[in-house]
Amino acid sequence: MSLDGRPAFPPRSGFSCGLNAPQAFAATRMQAASQPALESGRRRLLALAAGFLACFLLLAGRLFDVMILNPDTGPAASAGVRPALAARADIVDRNGELLATSLQMASLAVDPGLVLDEKELLTRLKTVLPGLDTQALSRALHSKKRFVNVRAELTPKQEQAINAFGLPSVIFRIKERRVYPKGALTAHVIGYNNTDQKGLSGIEYNLNERLSTNNTPLALSLDIRLQGVLHNVLEDGIRRFNGVGAAGLIMDAHTGEILALVSLPDFDPNTYPKAPDNARFNRATLGGYEMGSIFKVFTLAQALDENLVRLSDSFDCTRPLKFGRFRIRDYHPEKRWLTVPEIFVHSSNIGAAHIIARVTIPGQKRFLKSLGLLDAPALELPEVAKPLLPKKWTELGKTTISYGHGLAVNAVQLAGAVASVVNGGYRVTPTLLKRDSAPEKGPPLISPATSAAMRGMMRAVVVSGTGKSAEVPGYLVGGKTGTADKPAGGGYNRNARLASFIAAFPINEPRYLVFAMIDEPKGNKETHGFATGGWVAAPVVGKVIAKTAALLRIPPVNENDPKVAAFMYQSEKMSGKKAETAKNQSREKYQRTP
Repeated sequence: MSLDGRPAFPPRSGFSCGLNAPQAFAATRMQAASQPALESGRRRLLALAAGFLACFLLLAGRLFDVMILNPDTGPAASAGVRPALAARADIVDRNGELLATSLQMASLAVDPGLVLDEKELLTRLKTVLPGLDTQALSRALHSKKRFVNVRAELTPKQEQAINAFGLPSVIFRIKERRVYPKGALTAHVIGYNNTDQKGLSGIEYNLNERLSTNNTPLALSLDIRLQGVLHNVLEDGIRRFNGVGAAGLIMDAHTGEILALVSLPDFDPNTYPKAPDNARFNRATLGGYEMGSIFKVFTLAQALDENLVRLSDSFDCTRPLKFGRFRIRDYHPEKRWLTVPEIFVHSSNIGAAHIIARVTIPGQKRFLKSLGLLDAPALELPEVAKPLLPKKWTELGKTTISYGHGLAVNAVQLAGAVASVVNGGYRVTPTLLKRDSAPEKGPPLISPATSAAMRGMMRAVVVSGTGKSAEVPGYLVGGKTGTADKPAGGGYNRNARLASFIAAFPINEPRYLVFAMIDEPKGNKETHGFATGGWVAAPVVGKVIAKTAALLRIPPVNENDPKVAAFMYQSEKMSGKKAETAKNQSREKYQRTP
């Protein structure tokens, strides 16, 4: 308001805004002339904004690539920042227990061109790395090398302490290292990697692509609890009988899953370069052995299934059997006629030779092949031996194979074949990978009746035969012993043998198989100087079953079950005991529990 009460500014009316007509017309023309300039400026601003947006998106994309997609290749890695995810999948047992994992470790190097004070550098590094050879490092710093490696692996504390020195010449390189928490316990199954995270043996080698491209943990069939029990019992067997090695496994008789697999001696895969060749050798899969009398399981199963013999048949085992210039003898001769079950229970080579005489060479080969004994098993390990077959399959070769000489197989093959005989007659394919369900059954290899007869005879071996020391009170164990002299110089070394035993339990309805082998055992006072499968390997298997039955949730036998009582009666009848007393003895024996 002005002093006289009138408005300070005149009211606006029309387009004049206080201008006369010529002035308004001139303003309109100026406004029209400025429109192209405004549009041009607006376009420039939009272009500039689009450029800024493109730069932002480019930088954001690069950051996403460096930090998320490829964390090891960006500048963060060279600065010592660890990537968020391991590139190699973990390996776990069937219950999720960690068996192999990758940790990010820092290595230490020095750039000689950035060393400001060599004495200070060497002195400071020595305080953190007491074992450092400073003289050798000094010589390397004066070489023409662009980078000098100081330590391949640093602990987090060492890395932190060296980094705190603030030395510009120090370089940290971040790499992954494979770590095996269970050490030697799973060495022959898991294997190990090189420094570039590539598998060199075991599962690490055979499934290298799967572990490298899929970060999901790989679940094995192993149960680390059972692995520990088997490992400890086999170690004790080596000590007791002064053996040079051992092998063993536990397998599901229906799915083929290997729940434990041990080879001794073993090694720590965390420090594999220091392991001797003998320790790296996998006796359970890479070792091919003549398994001795365990092969009588297959001889009798074939003969019974093809109706070539009956359980009631008997054969003359009174004296050694002449075969050309060779003689077939029994280790503990009964020197009498033996029925088919007695041949099995007393492990008579003479009786097995009589039985296999009724089988043709092509027939024997066909049957053994159907069980997987003539081909390498398709196991998930590279260390798997092919069976050693006779160059020429002769009548003599057919005979010696019937009781376990002349054909060498590995422990996994043997277990798969025995499982196929006792589980009702269906082929079992061994595996080290966890299966969510049992595989579909193929056509039976033998009839259920033949399988039942073999289970009864295997039980009889433990009741009163060569496998009595495998008995576990409260559980029905059935099995077969094997003793074989080791080949040497075109013949056999009578002072070096393999003692083995394979068992299934509960043998009336088999769930699991246990195999144990001691290499070159020596007899002692406890065994009266004997070092056979019955004295050496059978008690090992018995201990394993006693310690693992509860872990496998196998309840003690219920002798009041009519099916169990009938099976016990029949198996003890097969053992040669009088039928009238067998049942009573069974009741007394199985009333005990572990």
